[in-house]
Amino acid sequence: MTARIAFQGEPGAYSHEACRAARPDMEPLPCATFEDVIEAVRSGEAELAMLPVENSTYGRVADIHRLLPESGLHIIDEAFVRVHINLLALPGTDLTDVKEAYSHLVLLPQCGTFLREKGITGRVSPDNARAARDVAEWGDASKAALASELAGEIYGLDVLARHIEDHDRNTTRFLVMSREADMARRSDHMMTTFVFRVRNIPAALYKAMGGFATNGVNMTKLESYMVGGAFTATQFYADIEGHPDDHNVQLALDELGYFTSELKILGTYPADPARD
Repeated sequence: MTARIAFQGEPGAYSHEACRAARPDMEPLPCATFEDVIEAVRSGEAELAMLPVENSTYGRVADIHRLLPESGLHIIDEAFVRVHINLLALPGTDLTDVKEAYSHLVLLPQCGTFLREKGITGRVSPDNARAARDVAEWGDASKAALASELAGEIYGLDVLARHIEDHDRNTTRFLVMSREADMARRSDHMMTTFVFRVRNIPAALYKAMGGFATNGVNMTKLESYMVGGAFTATQFYADIEGHPDDHNVQLALDELGYFTSELKILGTYPADPARD
């Protein structure tokens, strides 16, 4: 039986595209929600999860940082995927026939210039791949979808215009997660992700971060978010360059421990070459 990798969305979604690019030997498993993706891996229905964490245009993906620490899964890899938006329509459709284009709310503004120039009205769909499926089912040449070329292949649509996004570097970062942690050093350029809560003392965050600066550890991401619905309960999510066995990383994490009430490493993994 072919191993599976779970993703959120319908077949043809950008997460599906990420699965094909990062794990081409695995069978993609579509799931309705991020929670369903995590549960598919926890239950053994899938071996890996492909979860988006941030986009270069729209920032972090809502809810993901909240879900990861309690998921029971471990980060074993990352994947940066360029988001190319394409105008998809029924076979034989001319661009001038299209009056409406359907896609996810987040995608529509990303190709606003193209839509305005062509006089096409953007319409919201729950999912970009769902939009492609709907266009195929509607059979109306005046309606098109904004989605991946993969979605066009799956639903039998023509690509009327390729790569119409306003920002030519629009990229989504995905994390590949597994039931089992892999703490082996698998690359010369390793990343480590962890979450922590600082103790309730003055300048705790400032002091906690000091160890990374003094030990020469590069922190590439630090984000805060509320937990438990309380404004006073704040958790931090961080990415650093390095492996927990690196001496300087050990020193930095030891110093962090003095000022935190909770510290949890979510995974260590090779940096995607696209990060550079």
